[in-house]
Amino acid sequence: MQTPVIDLTCIQKWTDKNEITALQGKITDAHEKIMRRSGAGADFLGWVDLPLDINKQLAAIKQTAERIRKNSDTLVVTGIGGSYLGARAVIEMLSPSLFEHSNKLKIFYAGHNVSGDYMTELLKILEQRNVYINVISKSGTTLEPAVAFRLLREFMHKKYKNARERIIATTDSSRGALKEMAKRENYQCFVIPDDVGGRYSVLTPVGLLPIACAGIDIEALTAGAADMRRHIIDNPSIEKNSCFAYAAARNLLYKKGKNIEIMVNYLPRLAFFSEWWKQLYGESEGKQGKGIFPASVNFTTDLHSLGQLLQEGERNLFETVLHVNSENTVINVPSDEQNFDKLNYLSGTRLEEINHQAENATCLAHVNGGVPVIKICLQELTPYTAGALVYFYEYACALSGYYAGVNPFDQPGVEAYKKNMFALLGHKDYEVQKNNISRELDALEQTSFVIK
Repeated sequence: MQTPVIDLTCIQKWTDKNEITALQGKITDAHEKIMRRSGAGADFLGWVDLPLDINKQLAAIKQTAERIRKNSDTLVVTGIGGSYLGARAVIEMLSPSLFEHSNKLKIFYAGHNVSGDYMTELLKILEQRNVYINVISKSGTTLEPAVAFRLLREFMHKKYKNARERIIATTDSSRGALKEMAKRENYQCFVIPDDVGGRYSVLTPVGLLPIACAGIDIEALTAGAADMRRHIIDNPSIEKNSCFAYAAARNLLYKKGKNIEIMVNYLPRLAFFSEWWKQLYGESEGKQGKGIFPASVNFTTDLHSLGQLLQEGERNLFETVLHVNSENTVINVPSDEQNFDKLNYLSGTRLEEINHQAENATCLAHVNGGVPVIKICLQELTPYTAGALVYFYEYACALSGYYAGVNPFDQPGVEAYKKNMFALLGHKDYEVQKNNISRELDALEQTSFVIK
């Protein structure tokens, strides 16, 4: 079993094994809230058993993915937040870094912004391609994907007589605007479980259908998650369970004033995994004036932009490095007789080895500069290890939320901007709010502080 391993060697200047394992009681309490469904937000713990429960749906998901791959060259995944980040994270992790130059089905994303330029460019590209749409939304009224889907739906009906057969909806089982539209238009549907929130939905059809369309083995993905689940349940101890240890270590560092966690990766294909992780932890923990701020960097690229700040800036952060031991390919630095660049000392060295030594060098420098570094280690990137990693971070996130005394499964704060936005856009249900917001904006205008 290849589950993630945690290396806490480089946080020992700030804590020690005894201090971390002393948190066993609190971590166990959080674990029992998950297992017994007794904590806040327990109605959204369906993800815990998903690696087992989803197996009966895999055949239908794979069959649909095969139809899409056979009859098109393009899939547009339309969603925002958890409705697309998990799928994109896994797809980019397990696909060629220069995905657009591969022979696989091309996957585009829509509905994750409201940029007119982005949507115009996408529609122009789609004119020359053979397209399927997967629209993902529990309600069907989330503004960004709803606007994008209206545009895409119009495009599809102009382009194809059988447009309805090329649109797959992943939505609620029985209610919501998208479900009603899917019934009326006879779209094929997959269900978002009622007890799984968006940011925990990678292993539902929300993530699995796009991932399968990318040609990734979703059975291996869910098997990795299932083994990670089994490992967590069978080893409920910080000393034997990397997931427990991660939740304990990061919260201990938070108590010591490290309120920013930076996920570090050294492979471009992991960049969107960091984006998924940021939503998962930011929405789950950031409540009641609490929460570790999740940020991410892509090394070695960002060492040339943020390296100075990380080395000598404010010491309120720690790093979590996602380390992958083995890449998929081998490429060596060639020898050059003239040696103008003075690199012949690297002749014959694998780029992978250079990358690993850059990681070691950076870790040492940052620790010496006052930055604790946690390492989460994988042997390699495969569908199996990706599934294990997804479940590892989901479970650790739930543990961390309960440890902090918050509900890890709601996101009440995001309603504030949504209400303002709907009011300003003239939604009929927000007329009272619009008047209040208009007065606030007028007051701000009268006290504006603008320098030209």
